[in-house]
Amino acid sequence: MQPQEQPIVKIGQLEIRYLMDGTVTGAGLGMFELTVAPGARVPPPHSHRNNEEVVYVLDGVLRYTVDGETRDLAPGQRMYTPRGSVHAFSNPHERPARALVILTPDIGAQYFRDVAAVATAPGGPDPAKMAEVMSRYGLVLATSKSAATASL
Repeated sequence: MQPQEQPIVKIGQLEIRYLMDGTVTGAGLGMFELTVAPGARVPPPHSHRNNEEVVYVLDGVLRYTVDGETRDLAPGQRMYTPRGSVHAFSNPHERPARALVILTPDIGAQYFRDVAAVATAPGGPDPAKMAEVMSRYGLVLATSKSAATASL
């Protein structure tokens, strides 16, 4: 039996559509489609304590940085993020970018729902609450030194 597809989670101009939630299926592996509008506000550079990630671009061009290496990924191109590597993404281009993201083990769709709740809270996003959500799911905000190497 196939698990039911999750609804799209919107965080500003980002859209996350989970295709396989590893925290629900028990498979550990997660997969979602990420759509990034041109000029969208994106998460700050960060790393994952417990997860590896592969980003594979489906449409548009996505700027992706891992440990200081920045590439503009076109459809059919990918980039791998090892556990603990500082990474970030953006879309400074004219068209939306759409990518398939695979995480192992998965942090799950609930992470994005929790981030969306903080991002859309009355009074605007609270940076301390956002950092707490990120930390709860094993994401670590980059230090200013590591963020500089991952700058977009």
